[in-house]
Amino acid sequence: MLLHHARTPARIDGAGIVALDAQDRGRWDRTRIDEGLAILDAAFARRAPGPYQVQAAIVALHARAPSFEATDWPQIARLYGVLGAMAPSPVVELNRAVAIAMADGPASGLALLRPLLGDAALAGYAPLHAAHADLLRRNGDARGAADAYRRAAAASGTSAQREALLRRAAACDDSNLNP
Repeated sequence: MLLHHARTPARIDGAGIVALDAQDRGRWDRTRIDEGLAILDAAFARRAPGPYQVQAAIVALHARAPSFEATDWPQIARLYGVLGAMAPSPVVELNRAVAIAMADGPASGLALLRPLLGDAALAGYAPLHAAHADLLRRNGDARGAADAYRRAAAASGTSAQREALLRRAAACDDSNLNP
């Protein structure tokens, strides 16, 4: 949790929620990151990693990356594969699809994500629709992305998240009008 909480200062600004790729990593709490990494190293020294250690290793890869672009997405995708073998869930598969998209391109991620759209357990899960929207946008489908962002906003549990998603939908609508 320390590694997650270390990013808190950069997650919100005057305009609302800040996506991971736009966060100012200089605002991340290095003390918490260092403490979290030390705890993770001690846990892995026991040589019996479980799902929580694998999840922490994924977050550690984000924390160690000097920029979003420098994130080790192939390793994150591999770790989600390990996590999926240990603790299978549609959310783990969603996260793996996103990591693969970041490593190999949005079309690769969309191929893995699309079957999840039919999973009843995820029907009202805002992150699924937000990830779908982002991958569609990155793949050049502004209209589809705008619709998916609106589905994510409708499923969102917070007004800040809903507003951020609706801003993204509007940006996609604007880009669709002005190709």
